[in-house]
Amino acid sequence: MPDRQIYLLSPRELSPETIAVAFAKTSRSPESFREIAAGLTEEKSAQFHEKWVVGYGHASVAEHAVLHIAFENVSRLAIESIESNRLASYTEKSTRYQKWGTDNFFVPTELDGHPLRDEFIATCRLLFRTYNGSLDPARTLVLKRAQRRENESDEAMDRRLRSQYVDVCRFLLPAASLANVGMTANARVLENVIRKMLSHELAEVREIGEQVKDVAKSEVPTLVKYADAAPYLMETMRDLSLTSSFPSDREREGVVEDWCELVRYDKDGENRVLAAALYRFGEMPFEDALMHVRSLPDAMRADLVESLLGKLGEHDIPLRELEYAIYTFDLVMDQGAYAEFKRHRMMTQTPQMLTTRLGYATPRLITEAGFGSEYEAAMKAAAETYEKLYQFNPRVAQYVVPNGYYRRVLAQFNLREAYHLCQLRGASNAHFSIRKIAHRIHDEIARVHPALTKFMLLPKETWQDVEEKYFVK
Repeated sequence: MPDRQIYLLSPRELSPETIAVAFAKTSRSPESFREIAAGLTEEKSAQFHEKWVVGYGHASVAEHAVLHIAFENVSRLAIESIESNRLASYTEKSTRYQKWGTDNFFVPTELDGHPLRDEFIATCRLLFRTYNGSLDPARTLVLKRAQRRENESDEAMDRRLRSQYVDVCRFLLPAASLANVGMTANARVLENVIRKMLSHELAEVREIGEQVKDVAKSEVPTLVKYADAAPYLMETMRDLSLTSSFPSDREREGVVEDWCELVRYDKDGENRVLAAALYRFGEMPFEDALMHVRSLPDAMRADLVESLLGKLGEHDIPLRELEYAIYTFDLVMDQGAYAEFKRHRMMTQTPQMLTTRLGYATPRLITEAGFGSEYEAAMKAAAETYEKLYQFNPRVAQYVVPNGYYRRVLAQFNLREAYHLCQLRGASNAHFSIRKIAHRIHDEIARVHPALTKFMLLPKETWQDVEEKYFVK
């Protein structure tokens, strides 16, 4: 029997396209990966991809070519498009631990030569001045309330507590704020990234798409060279934008009835999860397993739940059978919270455009630091500029919306993802905006499926505790 071998095909020695071909050829070649790679050149690799990936549509081959792309000084609004791809990895500049200068914002090219351009810039500068002006009062109050650790210097203490006041001041930062993000993606995903960006309504995103294509072509020239704007995406987005505006019977503008509504779930979800777990380790049809679970007395059912989830540790991931219970939420959260919520890509998310029409959150620390009136004035100025920009271009108007304003998002996810979301974002070190969302989602799922949620490891605080401690009602 041949010896087992596990080794790297290193990108330091082989191009991404060559690595992809080496993996692809193993399906029909008896040679080792090293032998296949040794016989390849970049020209031969390009010819292979031209024939099999482009010509015959074997796109899965492109998944073996992986690129790492750095984006610098792109707007937070554009980052939403960059990070909207499920099968990629991202790390971005944090609003929790870094501070912004007064001119760290993007001016959309759609405003070039437009009379609103100067007002847009003035509003962004006001928001950034207010943001920078809020840092010292908020910091002073946080330091005053904090306990200094033994032998802790002023610098070390400030570093430890920085997120507590920067967390609050970030509510003022507009979507035009510039940030950096690193993305790791395979060429198949990257092709879709480029298509979506080239089809986007915003000029900034289209320009970034062109740059991404140029950068990617230097490493995987064959695999992305046909990535172009997609008429389907452009025409569909245009048509739906024209037909989707109608008055709501349920609420007036600026009044949110319920910011976390469980609009749909499988009433038999717990039974389906437990039946799937039995199915996995048994030999019966699924319907038989489901009927068996439904017939169990409460004690035996509790034992089955304990077997499935009772041994979960802090860093354990539940079995995939939890994915058979699915939930749909209609959520309203501040934009700062959505910036973190959107990173949970193992779900389906449908965010509405940024707006100032749903009102904004006011962090309690801002008012306790004596900065409430300045905060309100800046938020009001942003709303006034937003309305003017909206008449010109609703998409461009999003750039001026600060993090503190509320936004709607429809989200559908399974129970396994709910465990990840609620435990990570409900933890005591998570930002308080997303903590409130995580705890409320947990409560709504626990209300309908109590047996399968009691093993979620969350702090004892409630979403009401978070709201009372951190927000002005």
